[in-house]
Amino acid sequence: MKALVYIEKKDGSPIGTSLEVLTAANALGADITAVSAAVPADCIDEDIVTSAVVAEARDGGYDIVLFAATTLGKIVAPRVAARLLAGSVNDAISIAADGDGFCVIRPVYGGTAQEKIGIAGKAVISVRSGSYEAAESVPEIKEITAPDADEIGIKILEAIAEAGEAVNLEDANIIVAGGRGMGSEEDFALCKELADILGGVVGATRPAIENGWINRTHQVGQSGKIVAPSVYIACGVSGATQHVSGMSGSKYIIAINKDEEAPIFDVADIGIVGDVKKILPLMIEEFKKKQG
Repeated sequence: MKALVYIEKKDGSPIGTSLEVLTAANALGADITAVSAAVPADCIDEDIVTSAVVAEARDGGYDIVLFAATTLGKIVAPRVAARLLAGSVNDAISIAADGDGFCVIRPVYGGTAQEKIGIAGKAVISVRSGSYEAAESVPEIKEITAPDADEIGIKILEAIAEAGEAVNLEDANIIVAGGRGMGSEEDFALCKELADILGGVVGATRPAIENGWINRTHQVGQSGKIVAPSVYIACGVSGATQHVSGMSGSKYIIAINKDEEAPIFDVADIGIVGDVKKILPLMIEEFKKKQG
C-alpha cells in the first residue's frame, strides 16, 4: 500500500496534527511519501495545495492520501478526492485497511455517536487532531508544486491581519478556555492570565466570542477549532455538545462551574463546583508561587 501524506507547516515546521497523520499512515503499514506545497504569497492556499497534491497523487499511483483535519485539510481533501475520483472522509478518528479499500470511523452528531464508513478503492481522508500519537520521526518531506500555479484564477490582492490571528490552538499542549460563565471581558482576562502562567493558550466558547470578549480565532467547537491538548481547563463552560465535540479528545480535562449539574462535568477528569471568578485568582496565585 502506498500513502501520500500532506505535511502542513507553520513557520516552516510541521504542525502537530500532521505528525499524527504520519502515525495513522504507519499504522496501515503503508509505504509513505510525505509532501508539502510551497504557496506563493499572492495565491489562495487551498487552490495551490489541491492542484499540487492531485498532480503528485496521479503520478505516484497512491492508494490513500492523508491530510490533517485542519481548516486547510478539510477544504482540500474533498477537492482532491473529486479530481481523483476517490472516496473521501473528513475528520476521521480511525482508519483501517479493508480488502482493496478502507474502513473509516468518524464522530457524528457533535461527537455523541460514531459512524463507520467503508471506502472501496482509493481514498482521501483528513484525520482529526488527537486521534493518534504524534510520530517521533519525520521522513524527508518532498516539496511539490502546482503544475498550473500560474493559471490559478484567484489571487490575493490584500491580506488584512486580524488581532489574535496567530493563535495555534491545534498544537497547544495546555488550553485554558472561557465560556459564558466568565461574565464579562474583564473577568475573561483571568483565563489569559492563567494560560500565560502555564505556558498555554486561550480558548473560548461561542457565547464568549459573540460577546466580544476575545477574537473568534480562539473558538473551540464544531464551528471553531478541534483540539486535543494534554490539559484542557474549562472555565465557566456549561458543556454544550457543540463545544464538547471540539475538545473531548483532550487527555486531561479540568472543569470549573458553579452549576454542579453542568454537562461539562460528564467529560471532566476533575470537576470543581464553585464561582470561577473566585477560583481562578486562587489558581493563578498558587501557580505564581510555584514558579517563584
